[in-house]
Amino acid sequence: MLKKLLKYDLQRIYKFLITFYILSIFFSITTRIFFSIDNSTIMYIIGKISSGLTIVIFISTIVFNIMKLWSNFINNLYKDEAYLTHTIPVKKKHLYLSKLLTSIITIITSIIVIAVSLGIAYYSKENIELIKLQLTMTSTINNSNIISLLLIVFLVFTLEIIFLIESGYNGIILGHKKNNNKIILSVIYSFLSYMACQIITLLIIFIISLFNQDLMNLFTSNIIPSISTIKSIMYLAITIYLLYIMLYYLINVKLLNQGVNID
Repeated sequence: MLKKLLKYDLQRIYKFLITFYILSIFFSITTRIFFSIDNSTIMYIIGKISSGLTIVIFISTIVFNIMKLWSNFINNLYKDEAYLTHTIPVKKKHLYLSKLLTSIITIITSIIVIAVSLGIAYYSKENIELIKLQLTMTSTINNSNIISLLLIVFLVFTLEIIFLIESGYNGIILGHKKNNNKIILSVIYSFLSYMACQIITLLIIFIISLFNQDLMNLFTSNIIPSISTIKSIMYLAITIYLLYIMLYYLINVKLLNQGVNID
């Protein structure tokens, strides 16, 4: 049953996202083409416009991916569709797990599409060297370090987005337990859920920094941290976000098992 639920949820989200994926690839290709034409002011201006639209599409892809996931969660569990959803002989934890897996899969897909589009639009040896030059301000770095750092950034960003989505799910569940102003309360609870964990994360980093001068410099000075320090922070962030995601999974499933108020 979980496979069927997951297939249904993925189809709904991807039908919506496919347009953004096509636009992302299209504008990244046009950006590449127009920027590759030398000695033409018109082509350069068009390239700049195309580049701007490409960035807008990148941001829109992630934002609308998240919004569609939340919208699907509400419609499927609390609106008219919920009358069918809750008659299916399936446990609440499977319903929620399908939503969570859909979030993970679609967000990873969206980020990969954006990464590929970035490569199409902007990859060049000159740009790679520019990145290396910026990073060598903190320490020596080579190609393997760049790749590992980008992979870590990719993982941290992905987990951050998934955690944000789960915070939204938590807020939606809490908000729809009320009789009035459900959407407004859902937004408020989502914001509080997200910010509470971010404050806790900041406190954890600060406590650890009491025993690590490199981390403490982030709080007490403008010194640019070394690559190793940046990686340490990201590894810590990965661990914390994974714990948050698992914790919210348990909390949200427990809240759903307490009952659902259908509009």
